[in-house]
Amino acid sequence: MRVDPADGIVFDIEVPVAVIGAGAAGLVAALAAHEAGAEVLVIERDPVPRGSTALSAGLIPAPGTRWQREAGLGDSPDLFAADIMAKAHDEPDPALVARLAGAVGPALEWLSDRHGLPFSVITDFRYPGHSANRMHGLPSRSGEELVDRLARAVEAAGIPILCEARVDTLYTEAGAIRGFSLVRPDGARERVACGALVLACNGYGGNKALVAQHVPELAGALYFGHEGNQGDALLWGEALGAATRHLSGHQGHGSVAHPHGILITWATVTEGGFQVNGDGRRFSDESRGYSEQAAEVLRQPGGTAVTVFDARIADIARQFEDFRKAESAGAIVEADTIEELAARLHLPEAALAETLAEVEALKRDGGRDGFGRTFADVPALNPPYRAVRVTGALFHTQGGLVVDDDARVLTQGGAPIPNLFAAGGAACGVSGTGPGGYLSGNGLLAAVALGRIAGQAAGAMRFVSP
Repeated sequence: MRVDPADGIVFDIEVPVAVIGAGAAGLVAALAAHEAGAEVLVIERDPVPRGSTALSAGLIPAPGTRWQREAGLGDSPDLFAADIMAKAHDEPDPALVARLAGAVGPALEWLSDRHGLPFSVITDFRYPGHSANRMHGLPSRSGEELVDRLARAVEAAGIPILCEARVDTLYTEAGAIRGFSLVRPDGARERVACGALVLACNGYGGNKALVAQHVPELAGALYFGHEGNQGDALLWGEALGAATRHLSGHQGHGSVAHPHGILITWATVTEGGFQVNGDGRRFSDESRGYSEQAAEVLRQPGGTAVTVFDARIADIARQFEDFRKAESAGAIVEADTIEELAARLHLPEAALAETLAEVEALKRDGGRDGFGRTFADVPALNPPYRAVRVTGALFHTQGGLVVDDDARVLTQGGAPIPNLFAAGGAACGVSGTGPGGYLSGNGLLAAVALGRIAGQAAGAMRFVSP
């Protein structure tokens, strides 16, 4: 990734607003900039818009929405902000947290009203750390549907998406971005001038060297994000003298079906399930969250664990397309007895039965185990049982470029780069410095809320070509 002066560069075309990346952040930014009256061009390295969004469950946390009100759910931006800060031990910037918590609900209602995205709120289970049921998703509860619907909305708005084009160089002039250079698969190069540039190309999860540098505990883990997340925004930002923060922050996940590579919803745990290692024993407090559980699972023999749940929980999980895919692929093991389940998973029968008995006794007594997990008000597991072998994975990084209230990238001295914006994983999010600070949905929160903020601000700019 290069940053070069624009002196002597002849540009092939010029656009008012350019967006690099066609995941949720970039597509939302493009829609917002277009609505602000700007002509927009989206650049995407893949053949079609996908990104890490397509690999997610597509769930976006938002407080005080009309869908919550219709379901009789009380919530507010202040409560959401408090949950984010509590999960991340007050590490995130409180102003950014408040900004995103207040912006994401209106952003979802805008996407629904203006672009037809049929959101609904999940009411039958709650993710760890959230004080209210505030996860919103589309009918399939999949990130694929989210990015596909956003891409269709962008196309319907007449916004061009230039696919199979990789930006490798930014050009600067007088402290601002003047344009960029992109390369096609056949080696052809085009230079595009722009009035404003939105970096929506996510973080560095696909860059093994950067992961080893900033998140060494997951250096050898399965990467479940998009391989195109090579840290382009971070590297460009550093070359421009931009401020960065919380580069060790990341979202892991301790529930990816192994060896199938399919995400398994954490409802399998929060609704009363538990995880055991190859010895049939529990090894951690699973209720803390799926992000921090990734490293816990990877520390077990073979880097895998087994999540044990039941048919009732499977019914809840089945609302997610990923879970249905896992069932179709044979990743979900079924058994009428715990002994049969142990045999099918090659786990010690006595140990697994003893672990189940211990968990169910804690549920009956409302007790807390030696790891710190409380089982008060957690439903019992009943036959027929279900289980899935899982591994830990790195999903995406949460640190990145520091931005201001309008998503403009800031220099190390705190001054904004006037026409450079960052959203989603390209910007420093609200998860702090480690996996434990990640509150479910923080990634798509930054993509949707910050994407709209960046697009609105970029679209409102009016640059005159030199």
